[in-house]
Amino acid sequence: MSRPSIRDVALLARVSVATVSRTLNTPEAVREPTAGRVHEAIDRLGFRPNHVGRNLRAGRTRTIGVVLPTFANAVFSECLQGLEAAARELDFAVVPTATDYRVEDEREACERLLRHRVDGLILTVANARESSMLDRLDRERVPFVLVYNPVGAGRRLAVSVNNRRAAAQIVAHLVDIGHRRIHMLAGSLVTSDRAAQRHLGYRDALLAAGLAPQPLVEMPNHLGGNVGMLRDLLGARHPPTALFCSNDVLALGVLRDLQALGRRVPDDVSLAGFDGIAFGTVVTPSLTTIVQPSADMGARAMRLLVARLEGRRNLDSIEMPHALRLGESTHAPASRPTRTTRATRTTRTTRQRRKP
Repeated sequence: MSRPSIRDVALLARVSVATVSRTLNTPEAVREPTAGRVHEAIDRLGFRPNHVGRNLRAGRTRTIGVVLPTFANAVFSECLQGLEAAARELDFAVVPTATDYRVEDEREACERLLRHRVDGLILTVANARESSMLDRLDRERVPFVLVYNPVGAGRRLAVSVNNRRAAAQIVAHLVDIGHRRIHMLAGSLVTSDRAAQRHLGYRDALLAAGLAPQPLVEMPNHLGGNVGMLRDLLGARHPPTALFCSNDVLALGVLRDLQALGRRVPDDVSLAGFDGIAFGTVVTPSLTTIVQPSADMGARAMRLLVARLEGRRNLDSIEMPHALRLGESTHAPASRPTRTTRATRTTRTTRQRRKP
């Protein structure tokens, strides 16, 4: 069956096509009895206005393409939820796609969305400073806003936290509670300029504390399956007492692998992540991490892009606040008891001496 048309509505309501159009677009210009008949006809027929056709005639589709690395990581899902909620408020639709962290798929993802006539793009790319695909979008004057990619990638608008500063904060926390051998675990830095910035923050914190940064440990699997690499790392002559993971998904995979090795977190080794996904609060032990306001970042990126589409000038990138969330996965290394532990031992010794 064909879909009911605006002419079918006009015929059933006994009005002109122009009256149906005015009822839908400028209802204040139509008298109540007439508008009532039109809406009754719409309900009976199941008619839906063709916004696509109308917007195309106006040169707009009111749809935004979204390109993210993956939907399997909750941090990107939260971002998508935030930008989609903002899009609804602004009367835009969202068309999302994912690249699975494959740099070569970024261009095809954008081309596919642009062929569907999206008005603009919100995207996270592997490296915002060295992206031929972004250079092409600039040349073709395609409106876009980056999300998660570091603020400061040239003139390109972006919404992100300060990854370097945030990573330095969580590593400094590990130093403050007594850790001196801290290793960073990450995926390939080539596919994530966010992880590259976090690695710089890791180095910043250790150098500021007079400690030597260790070589980055690149983990092939974010969801676990790195037991052999972790066994070798923790079996070294001077093993790390703390591990900083470039994201929470990796940290949770490492937690599972450590448990498979019989290593206790944080008794044997402390573990910290980055992103602040909600699942990190319900695992045992709960995860110490940096929290990014992912949903807010998505919403701000959407509003920034719509402002650009509306022709607003002097728009600036947005650096969002982050927060350190302390969980149960970190505490002082066993070789450096906390003040509480020392006080407890002193109390026990005193009690033993008082025994007759």
